[in-house]
Amino acid sequence: EARAVVDVARDEARAVAARCRAHGALLIINDDPVLAAEVAADGVHLGRDDASVQVARTHLGEAGLIGVSCYDSLERAHAAAAEGADYVAFGSMYASTVKPGAVRAPLALLTRARAEVPLPIVAIGGIDPGNASAVLRAGAHAVAVISAVFAAPDIAAAVDAFHQLIEAESGASPDTVSPTQTFVRSPNR
Repeated sequence: EARAVVDVARDEARAVAARCRAHGALLIINDDPVLAAEVAADGVHLGRDDASVQVARTHLGEAGLIGVSCYDSLERAHAAAAEGADYVAFGSMYASTVKPGAVRAPLALLTRARAEVPLPIVAIGGIDPGNASAVLRAGAHAVAVISAVFAAPDIAAAVDAFHQLIEAESGASPDTVSPTQTFVRSPNR
């Protein structure tokens, strides 16, 4: 039964990877560098209990994007940068229905991280179109969202709302907003 679950997850990840490639979107797999490599994802996002950056790099190679959750710890972000991560993520920035007990990170942490950490800064947790501007203005380069997209009645409209928000905050036109400026993490199962 466990093997069947793994096979289903792998098949779903392959299908998502194919759709992402077809539409020019990045795919970042949560927690699992082996799965990320197997489906040729663009990268992996690692939490506190996941593989190290070095282990993930052995699976994904130099071209793979590796992000690290730093929660509310600037020290963890500095360590991730030193280990070779490609981006760091802070949060939960706001109350989250996906992880209601998650550590909260203050907006001021994004400002400090932007000044001190030489990597793109991603904000995560409870972010929606009503508060995303605040985290971008505080210093985040990108936002990672789950419920604001996947729980929306119209997913495409929700993605468009974030795209327009990033455009407005960055001053870029829609055609110049890179896929690396928007991260969408799939819900944990």
